[in-house]
Amino acid sequence: MLLAGLHRLRVSLNADLVLAGVALHDVGKIRYPAELDQAGSEHEPAGQALLLQRGVSSDLARICVSHARWDQPGTSFEELLVALSDKLWKGVRKPDLEERVIDSAAHLLGRARWDVFVELDSLFEEIAAGGSKRLEQSNT
Repeated sequence: MLLAGLHRLRVSLNADLVLAGVALHDVGKIRYPAELDQAGSEHEPAGQALLLQRGVSSDLARICVSHARWDQPGTSFEELLVALSDKLWKGVRKPDLEERVIDSAAHLLGRARWDVFVELDSLFEEIAAGGSKRLEQSNT
């Protein structure tokens, strides 16, 4: 839904990287299965190392870490989208992350922030609204 909304706005991005990042961002939980049910961050660098060992691009492997540390300098737009997708999928709204995505999208489009805000905020709300149901389904 997020990629479709950004596509409608004509935001230029690497959708393949985002889709792969969404699928693989928590791969390190293979090595740290306790983090499937409990908080923890050991899976992040472990996932990056696991992907790099298997010849995956550094841009994709980096998402294992950046999805949780998206507020660091140098985080790409695609990395921000993976982090945001992870939150919205669970029904969590994270205003500072959302604002960073909106600002980045506005910059990429050469449009005013508030023009983009109106469209993206509605999209974020729509995605987050289904979070409870998705979490319920994933726990059964």
